[in-house]
Amino acid sequence: MIVTRNWLNEFIDLKEISDKKLCEAFNAIGLELASVKKLNIPHKIVVGEIVSCEKHPDADKLNVCSVNVGLGKRQIVCGAANVVNAKYVAVATIGAVMPNGLEIKPAKLRGVESDGMICSADELGLPGIGSGIMMLDDSIGELELGRELCEFSALNDTVFELEITPNRGDCLSVYGVARDLSAYFGKDLLDVKEENNSKKLKLGISREATLNVHGEIDASVEIKLATQNSNNKLPLLHMIRLSAAELLGQNNLKNSLEYIMHTTGVMFWSFDANYFKNDEEKIIIDLEKTKDGLNCIKNSSGKLSILGVKQDEESIANDNTEQVVLVAQYISPNILNDIVSDKKLEKDTMFYNTSRGSNPNLDFGISYAVNMLSKYEILDFYDGALNHKVNSEDKTILIDCFELNSIIGQDIDKSTVSNIMNRLGFKVSSNIENVMGITLPQFRPDVSNIQDIAEEILRIIGIDTIIAKPLKFKENVHKDSKISEYRLKKQIRNRAISAGFYETISYVFSDASLQEKYNFENLREEFKLLNPIVAELNTLRSTLLINMLLSAKKNSNYSKKMIPLFEIGSTFDRNRDESEKIAFVWSGQKEGESVINHGKPQNMDMGLFLQKIGSVIGNFELQPCSYQNSMLHPYQSANIIIDNKVCGFVSKLHPDVQEDFDLSDTFVAELDMSALNQKHILANEISKFQSSIKDLSILIDKDINFDSIKKVIEEMKCEKLHSFYPVDLYFDESLGTQKSLTIRFVIQTLEKTLDDSEIEDIMGKILDTLVQKAGAKLR
Repeated sequence: MIVTRNWLNEFIDLKEISDKKLCEAFNAIGLELASVKKLNIPHKIVVGEIVSCEKHPDADKLNVCSVNVGLGKRQIVCGAANVVNAKYVAVATIGAVMPNGLEIKPAKLRGVESDGMICSADELGLPGIGSGIMMLDDSIGELELGRELCEFSALNDTVFELEITPNRGDCLSVYGVARDLSAYFGKDLLDVKEENNSKKLKLGISREATLNVHGEIDASVEIKLATQNSNNKLPLLHMIRLSAAELLGQNNLKNSLEYIMHTTGVMFWSFDANYFKNDEEKIIIDLEKTKDGLNCIKNSSGKLSILGVKQDEESIANDNTEQVVLVAQYISPNILNDIVSDKKLEKDTMFYNTSRGSNPNLDFGISYAVNMLSKYEILDFYDGALNHKVNSEDKTILIDCFELNSIIGQDIDKSTVSNIMNRLGFKVSSNIENVMGITLPQFRPDVSNIQDIAEEILRIIGIDTIIAKPLKFKENVHKDSKISEYRLKKQIRNRAISAGFYETISYVFSDASLQEKYNFENLREEFKLLNPIVAELNTLRSTLLINMLLSAKKNSNYSKKMIPLFEIGSTFDRNRDESEKIAFVWSGQKEGESVINHGKPQNMDMGLFLQKIGSVIGNFELQPCSYQNSMLHPYQSANIIIDNKVCGFVSKLHPDVQEDFDLSDTFVAELDMSALNQKHILANEISKFQSSIKDLSILIDKDINFDSIKKVIEEMKCEKLHSFYPVDLYFDESLGTQKSLTIRFVIQTLEKTLDDSEIEDIMGKILDTLVQKAGAKLR
């Protein structure tokens, strides 16, 4: 982004501020200064008027000019083709030293004496404005013959090149940069002077043009209609500034719009009015949204230009266009980028601004354009405008002054904060003590919370003004889901390590052939990995167990006899939907070698493995296994039940799989992390009366499991039965097709201590129910 001191002066008074101070200000407010260049025209370069211009007698490409330089006329030979059309020019008089070191001396060119040089912009060290000499006009100030050009402040300017970060689209204009400087220096922005153009305005635009809006359009537009005076060109000062900003082209109308856009930040398109005319010569402009969600301007032939992205090249007005449709536009960068992100669209240079955030104040841009183009008689405008405006409410956030100051690290007066934010274009209201309501303007989509407001304040007051203090940490109470997940994982990790497990971490990728071999899901064809990191990790894992068993195998190869592992990680189903799981693997010995076990510890068994898992995840129940994969043991596997929901499985590893991985007795479990989410537990009243414990031994069919017995007892809904659980299971040939089950009952009430008869009555009812519904017999 390139600006000049005098260009900025149109919006903010910088006369008393040095270039050095300006450079410091740019860096302080985050508009990093990339380069600075001072334009100084040498002495003895004066304003001259060409009185006559004749062909050189001995050179076809040279002209002999009589130039009035105030103190008299000078004869100067000039080779520039455009000198024949020039009136006021820059004349380097005898003794002038040019920026390249050339000293002007009397000369004779092809036999004709030349007393000086008529200069181009480049020769004076100014930005180039094309071939030929520089023709002066009153845009640089009042032209007085013989006056040195070094006295014209408009030409002797300072050019600043700024590095604008992508989130600061509001500073991609001279006006936007001036707005930031007004906050930094505490100066009000100047009102833009409006010319009275009422005499120049033609008839109303509605007589010639119609705007039709189809559906909900996300963009705002304001349209002006004008006729072009092709003989009138952009003034010298504007061309020099455009050249300094690297925006100067060959098209006068395009140059004019580039100047307006660079100045105001409002984006413009110029259309040839014939592009929109129907058979009746009426200008019909259609605004509509395509099926892809693109906001477009369309003509009657169906050709369209995508707002904020690209204008149809056939529609662009040029210097020969007689009737021009001028369109100012704004679309929120958030909306625009969301629409365009997944589409391969050709974009023009305007997209750089619109995708970062242009100026939404279309009235300001139109007013500036009408004033400038009418003043220099480039366009004659019709009265009125056609427009469509998006109804969007500005967001207001409440700012706690104490919190704001704690973020900044220093107490900033509330009035100072209010003044800064107002100058930056925010609206501030303060009806509550130490609380401010700050309304966020459309041109600042990068600001959304108190931290962003603190950053705005800090960059304006300057980080160097903050007094250094020792760091003070204060952690707020975190109650969001991510914090809860983090705390849960931390607790589970601590418990698992306490239970003797070691955490393993593996890739989210796995071997598709192994997953298929052991009957785990693989990704659907359209979701497969295109470029796996290695051949063995060619799919997203659907289970944690395969990678963990590979780790167990490596440990076994290193002669480890006890391999207890756990892992928490993501798995993916065939549709690439992600879920988080926890898995356990215990292979080999159940404990380390010691004197107690005489150096010969036994291998892990299912009972102890279940105790280990319970110490990590808490209470759970088991039911017959419903999972289908080849790792499950046919007789030692079960579903894990938490809160009456199946959330995983536990199993001894199938003997064939143990052999595949060359492991001894191995037990595995895998369950969903979501089942372990901490829940709010309602406290139950605890009885102060003594409980009674009774054991009941019954004979039941071998095929009946405890879960069936449990359901029968729970269906009784006995309020005095506090809890019950199995304590013994006995098989013997003498029992035939039956087995012996001993259940321990805890009987207790909140009202009193139960006597023996009441306890016996409860136990009797339980036995009768088991006899009737489960075919049980008292042993």
